[in-house]
Amino acid sequence: MAAPALTPNLRGAAWMLGSAVCFTAMTTLIKYLGADYPASLQTFYRQAAGLLVLAPMIARDWRRAFDTTRPGILLFRSAAGVLATILSFYAYQMMPLADANALSFTRSLWLTPLAFFMLGESLGPTRIGASLVGFAGVLVMLAPSAHQSLGWPQAAALASAFLFALTITGMKVMTRDHSPFTILVYAAVLGVVFSLPPALFAWRWPHPLDLLLLMIMGVLGVVTQACYIKGMQIGDAAAMAPIDYTRLVFAVGLGFLLFHEVPRARTIIGAAIVVGATLYITLREHHQTRKAAATA
Repeated sequence: MAAPALTPNLRGAAWMLGSAVCFTAMTTLIKYLGADYPASLQTFYRQAAGLLVLAPMIARDWRRAFDTTRPGILLFRSAAGVLATILSFYAYQMMPLADANALSFTRSLWLTPLAFFMLGESLGPTRIGASLVGFAGVLVMLAPSAHQSLGWPQAAALASAFLFALTITGMKVMTRDHSPFTILVYAAVLGVVFSLPPALFAWRWPHPLDLLLLMIMGVLGVVTQACYIKGMQIGDAAAMAPIDYTRLVFAVGLGFLLFHEVPRARTIIGAAIVVGATLYITLREHHQTRKAAATA
């Protein structure tokens, strides 16, 4: 008797778990290589590896790949994305993996005000309140202690999350009349262009093994995005969103095993508040979308 087919949500969950695993592996390599390769240089190699992965697909139909009516927004998105990547790589190099991962979740909180100012979306008191609760969780995580004080790595992590939220908002604008493939192609090509100048200031030719690890890191970044998009495409968004937070669990485990990092209690409590707030926003918006569709 044939085995029962997996439900869409189960298949989507598998893709989302794959995304979380690949993301954690990528950030582990970022931290491991950080002693010899600054964030700007790692960003260039990550972008170059991503472009190499996409090159065969671009070559099949390069006219369609680069067809755009809004080059300005694409340029802005790519510049913001490169700066966000450099800042996030710096945060992962300088902070415990669990702390850096937890602060990266604030990206969803930044989307709330950006959606209001840039997309004209309405904001109700419930959504505003949930966002404020989430930022209160950030304050809990950032509270200085005898062992750790607020510094540039924490500021870089928050700035990176804001810039990534900005690129996501820009992507929402672009998807109205652009294919996801075109957006991805411009992000890859312009990512190499924008990441090269800062990389030159810290340039060094990597050893063969390091070059392999840098290329693997870049490929993992592409695979992470592909798995995430596939999971969201197959499964229900409300069911998929919580699975993305498993990367915090993976980060805690790998941080302890490889770098002897023990997460602070404040990190766990603050991360729980941020995750809870972002999950509430996600589930509430999903419920409202389904309710509006049913009414229509």
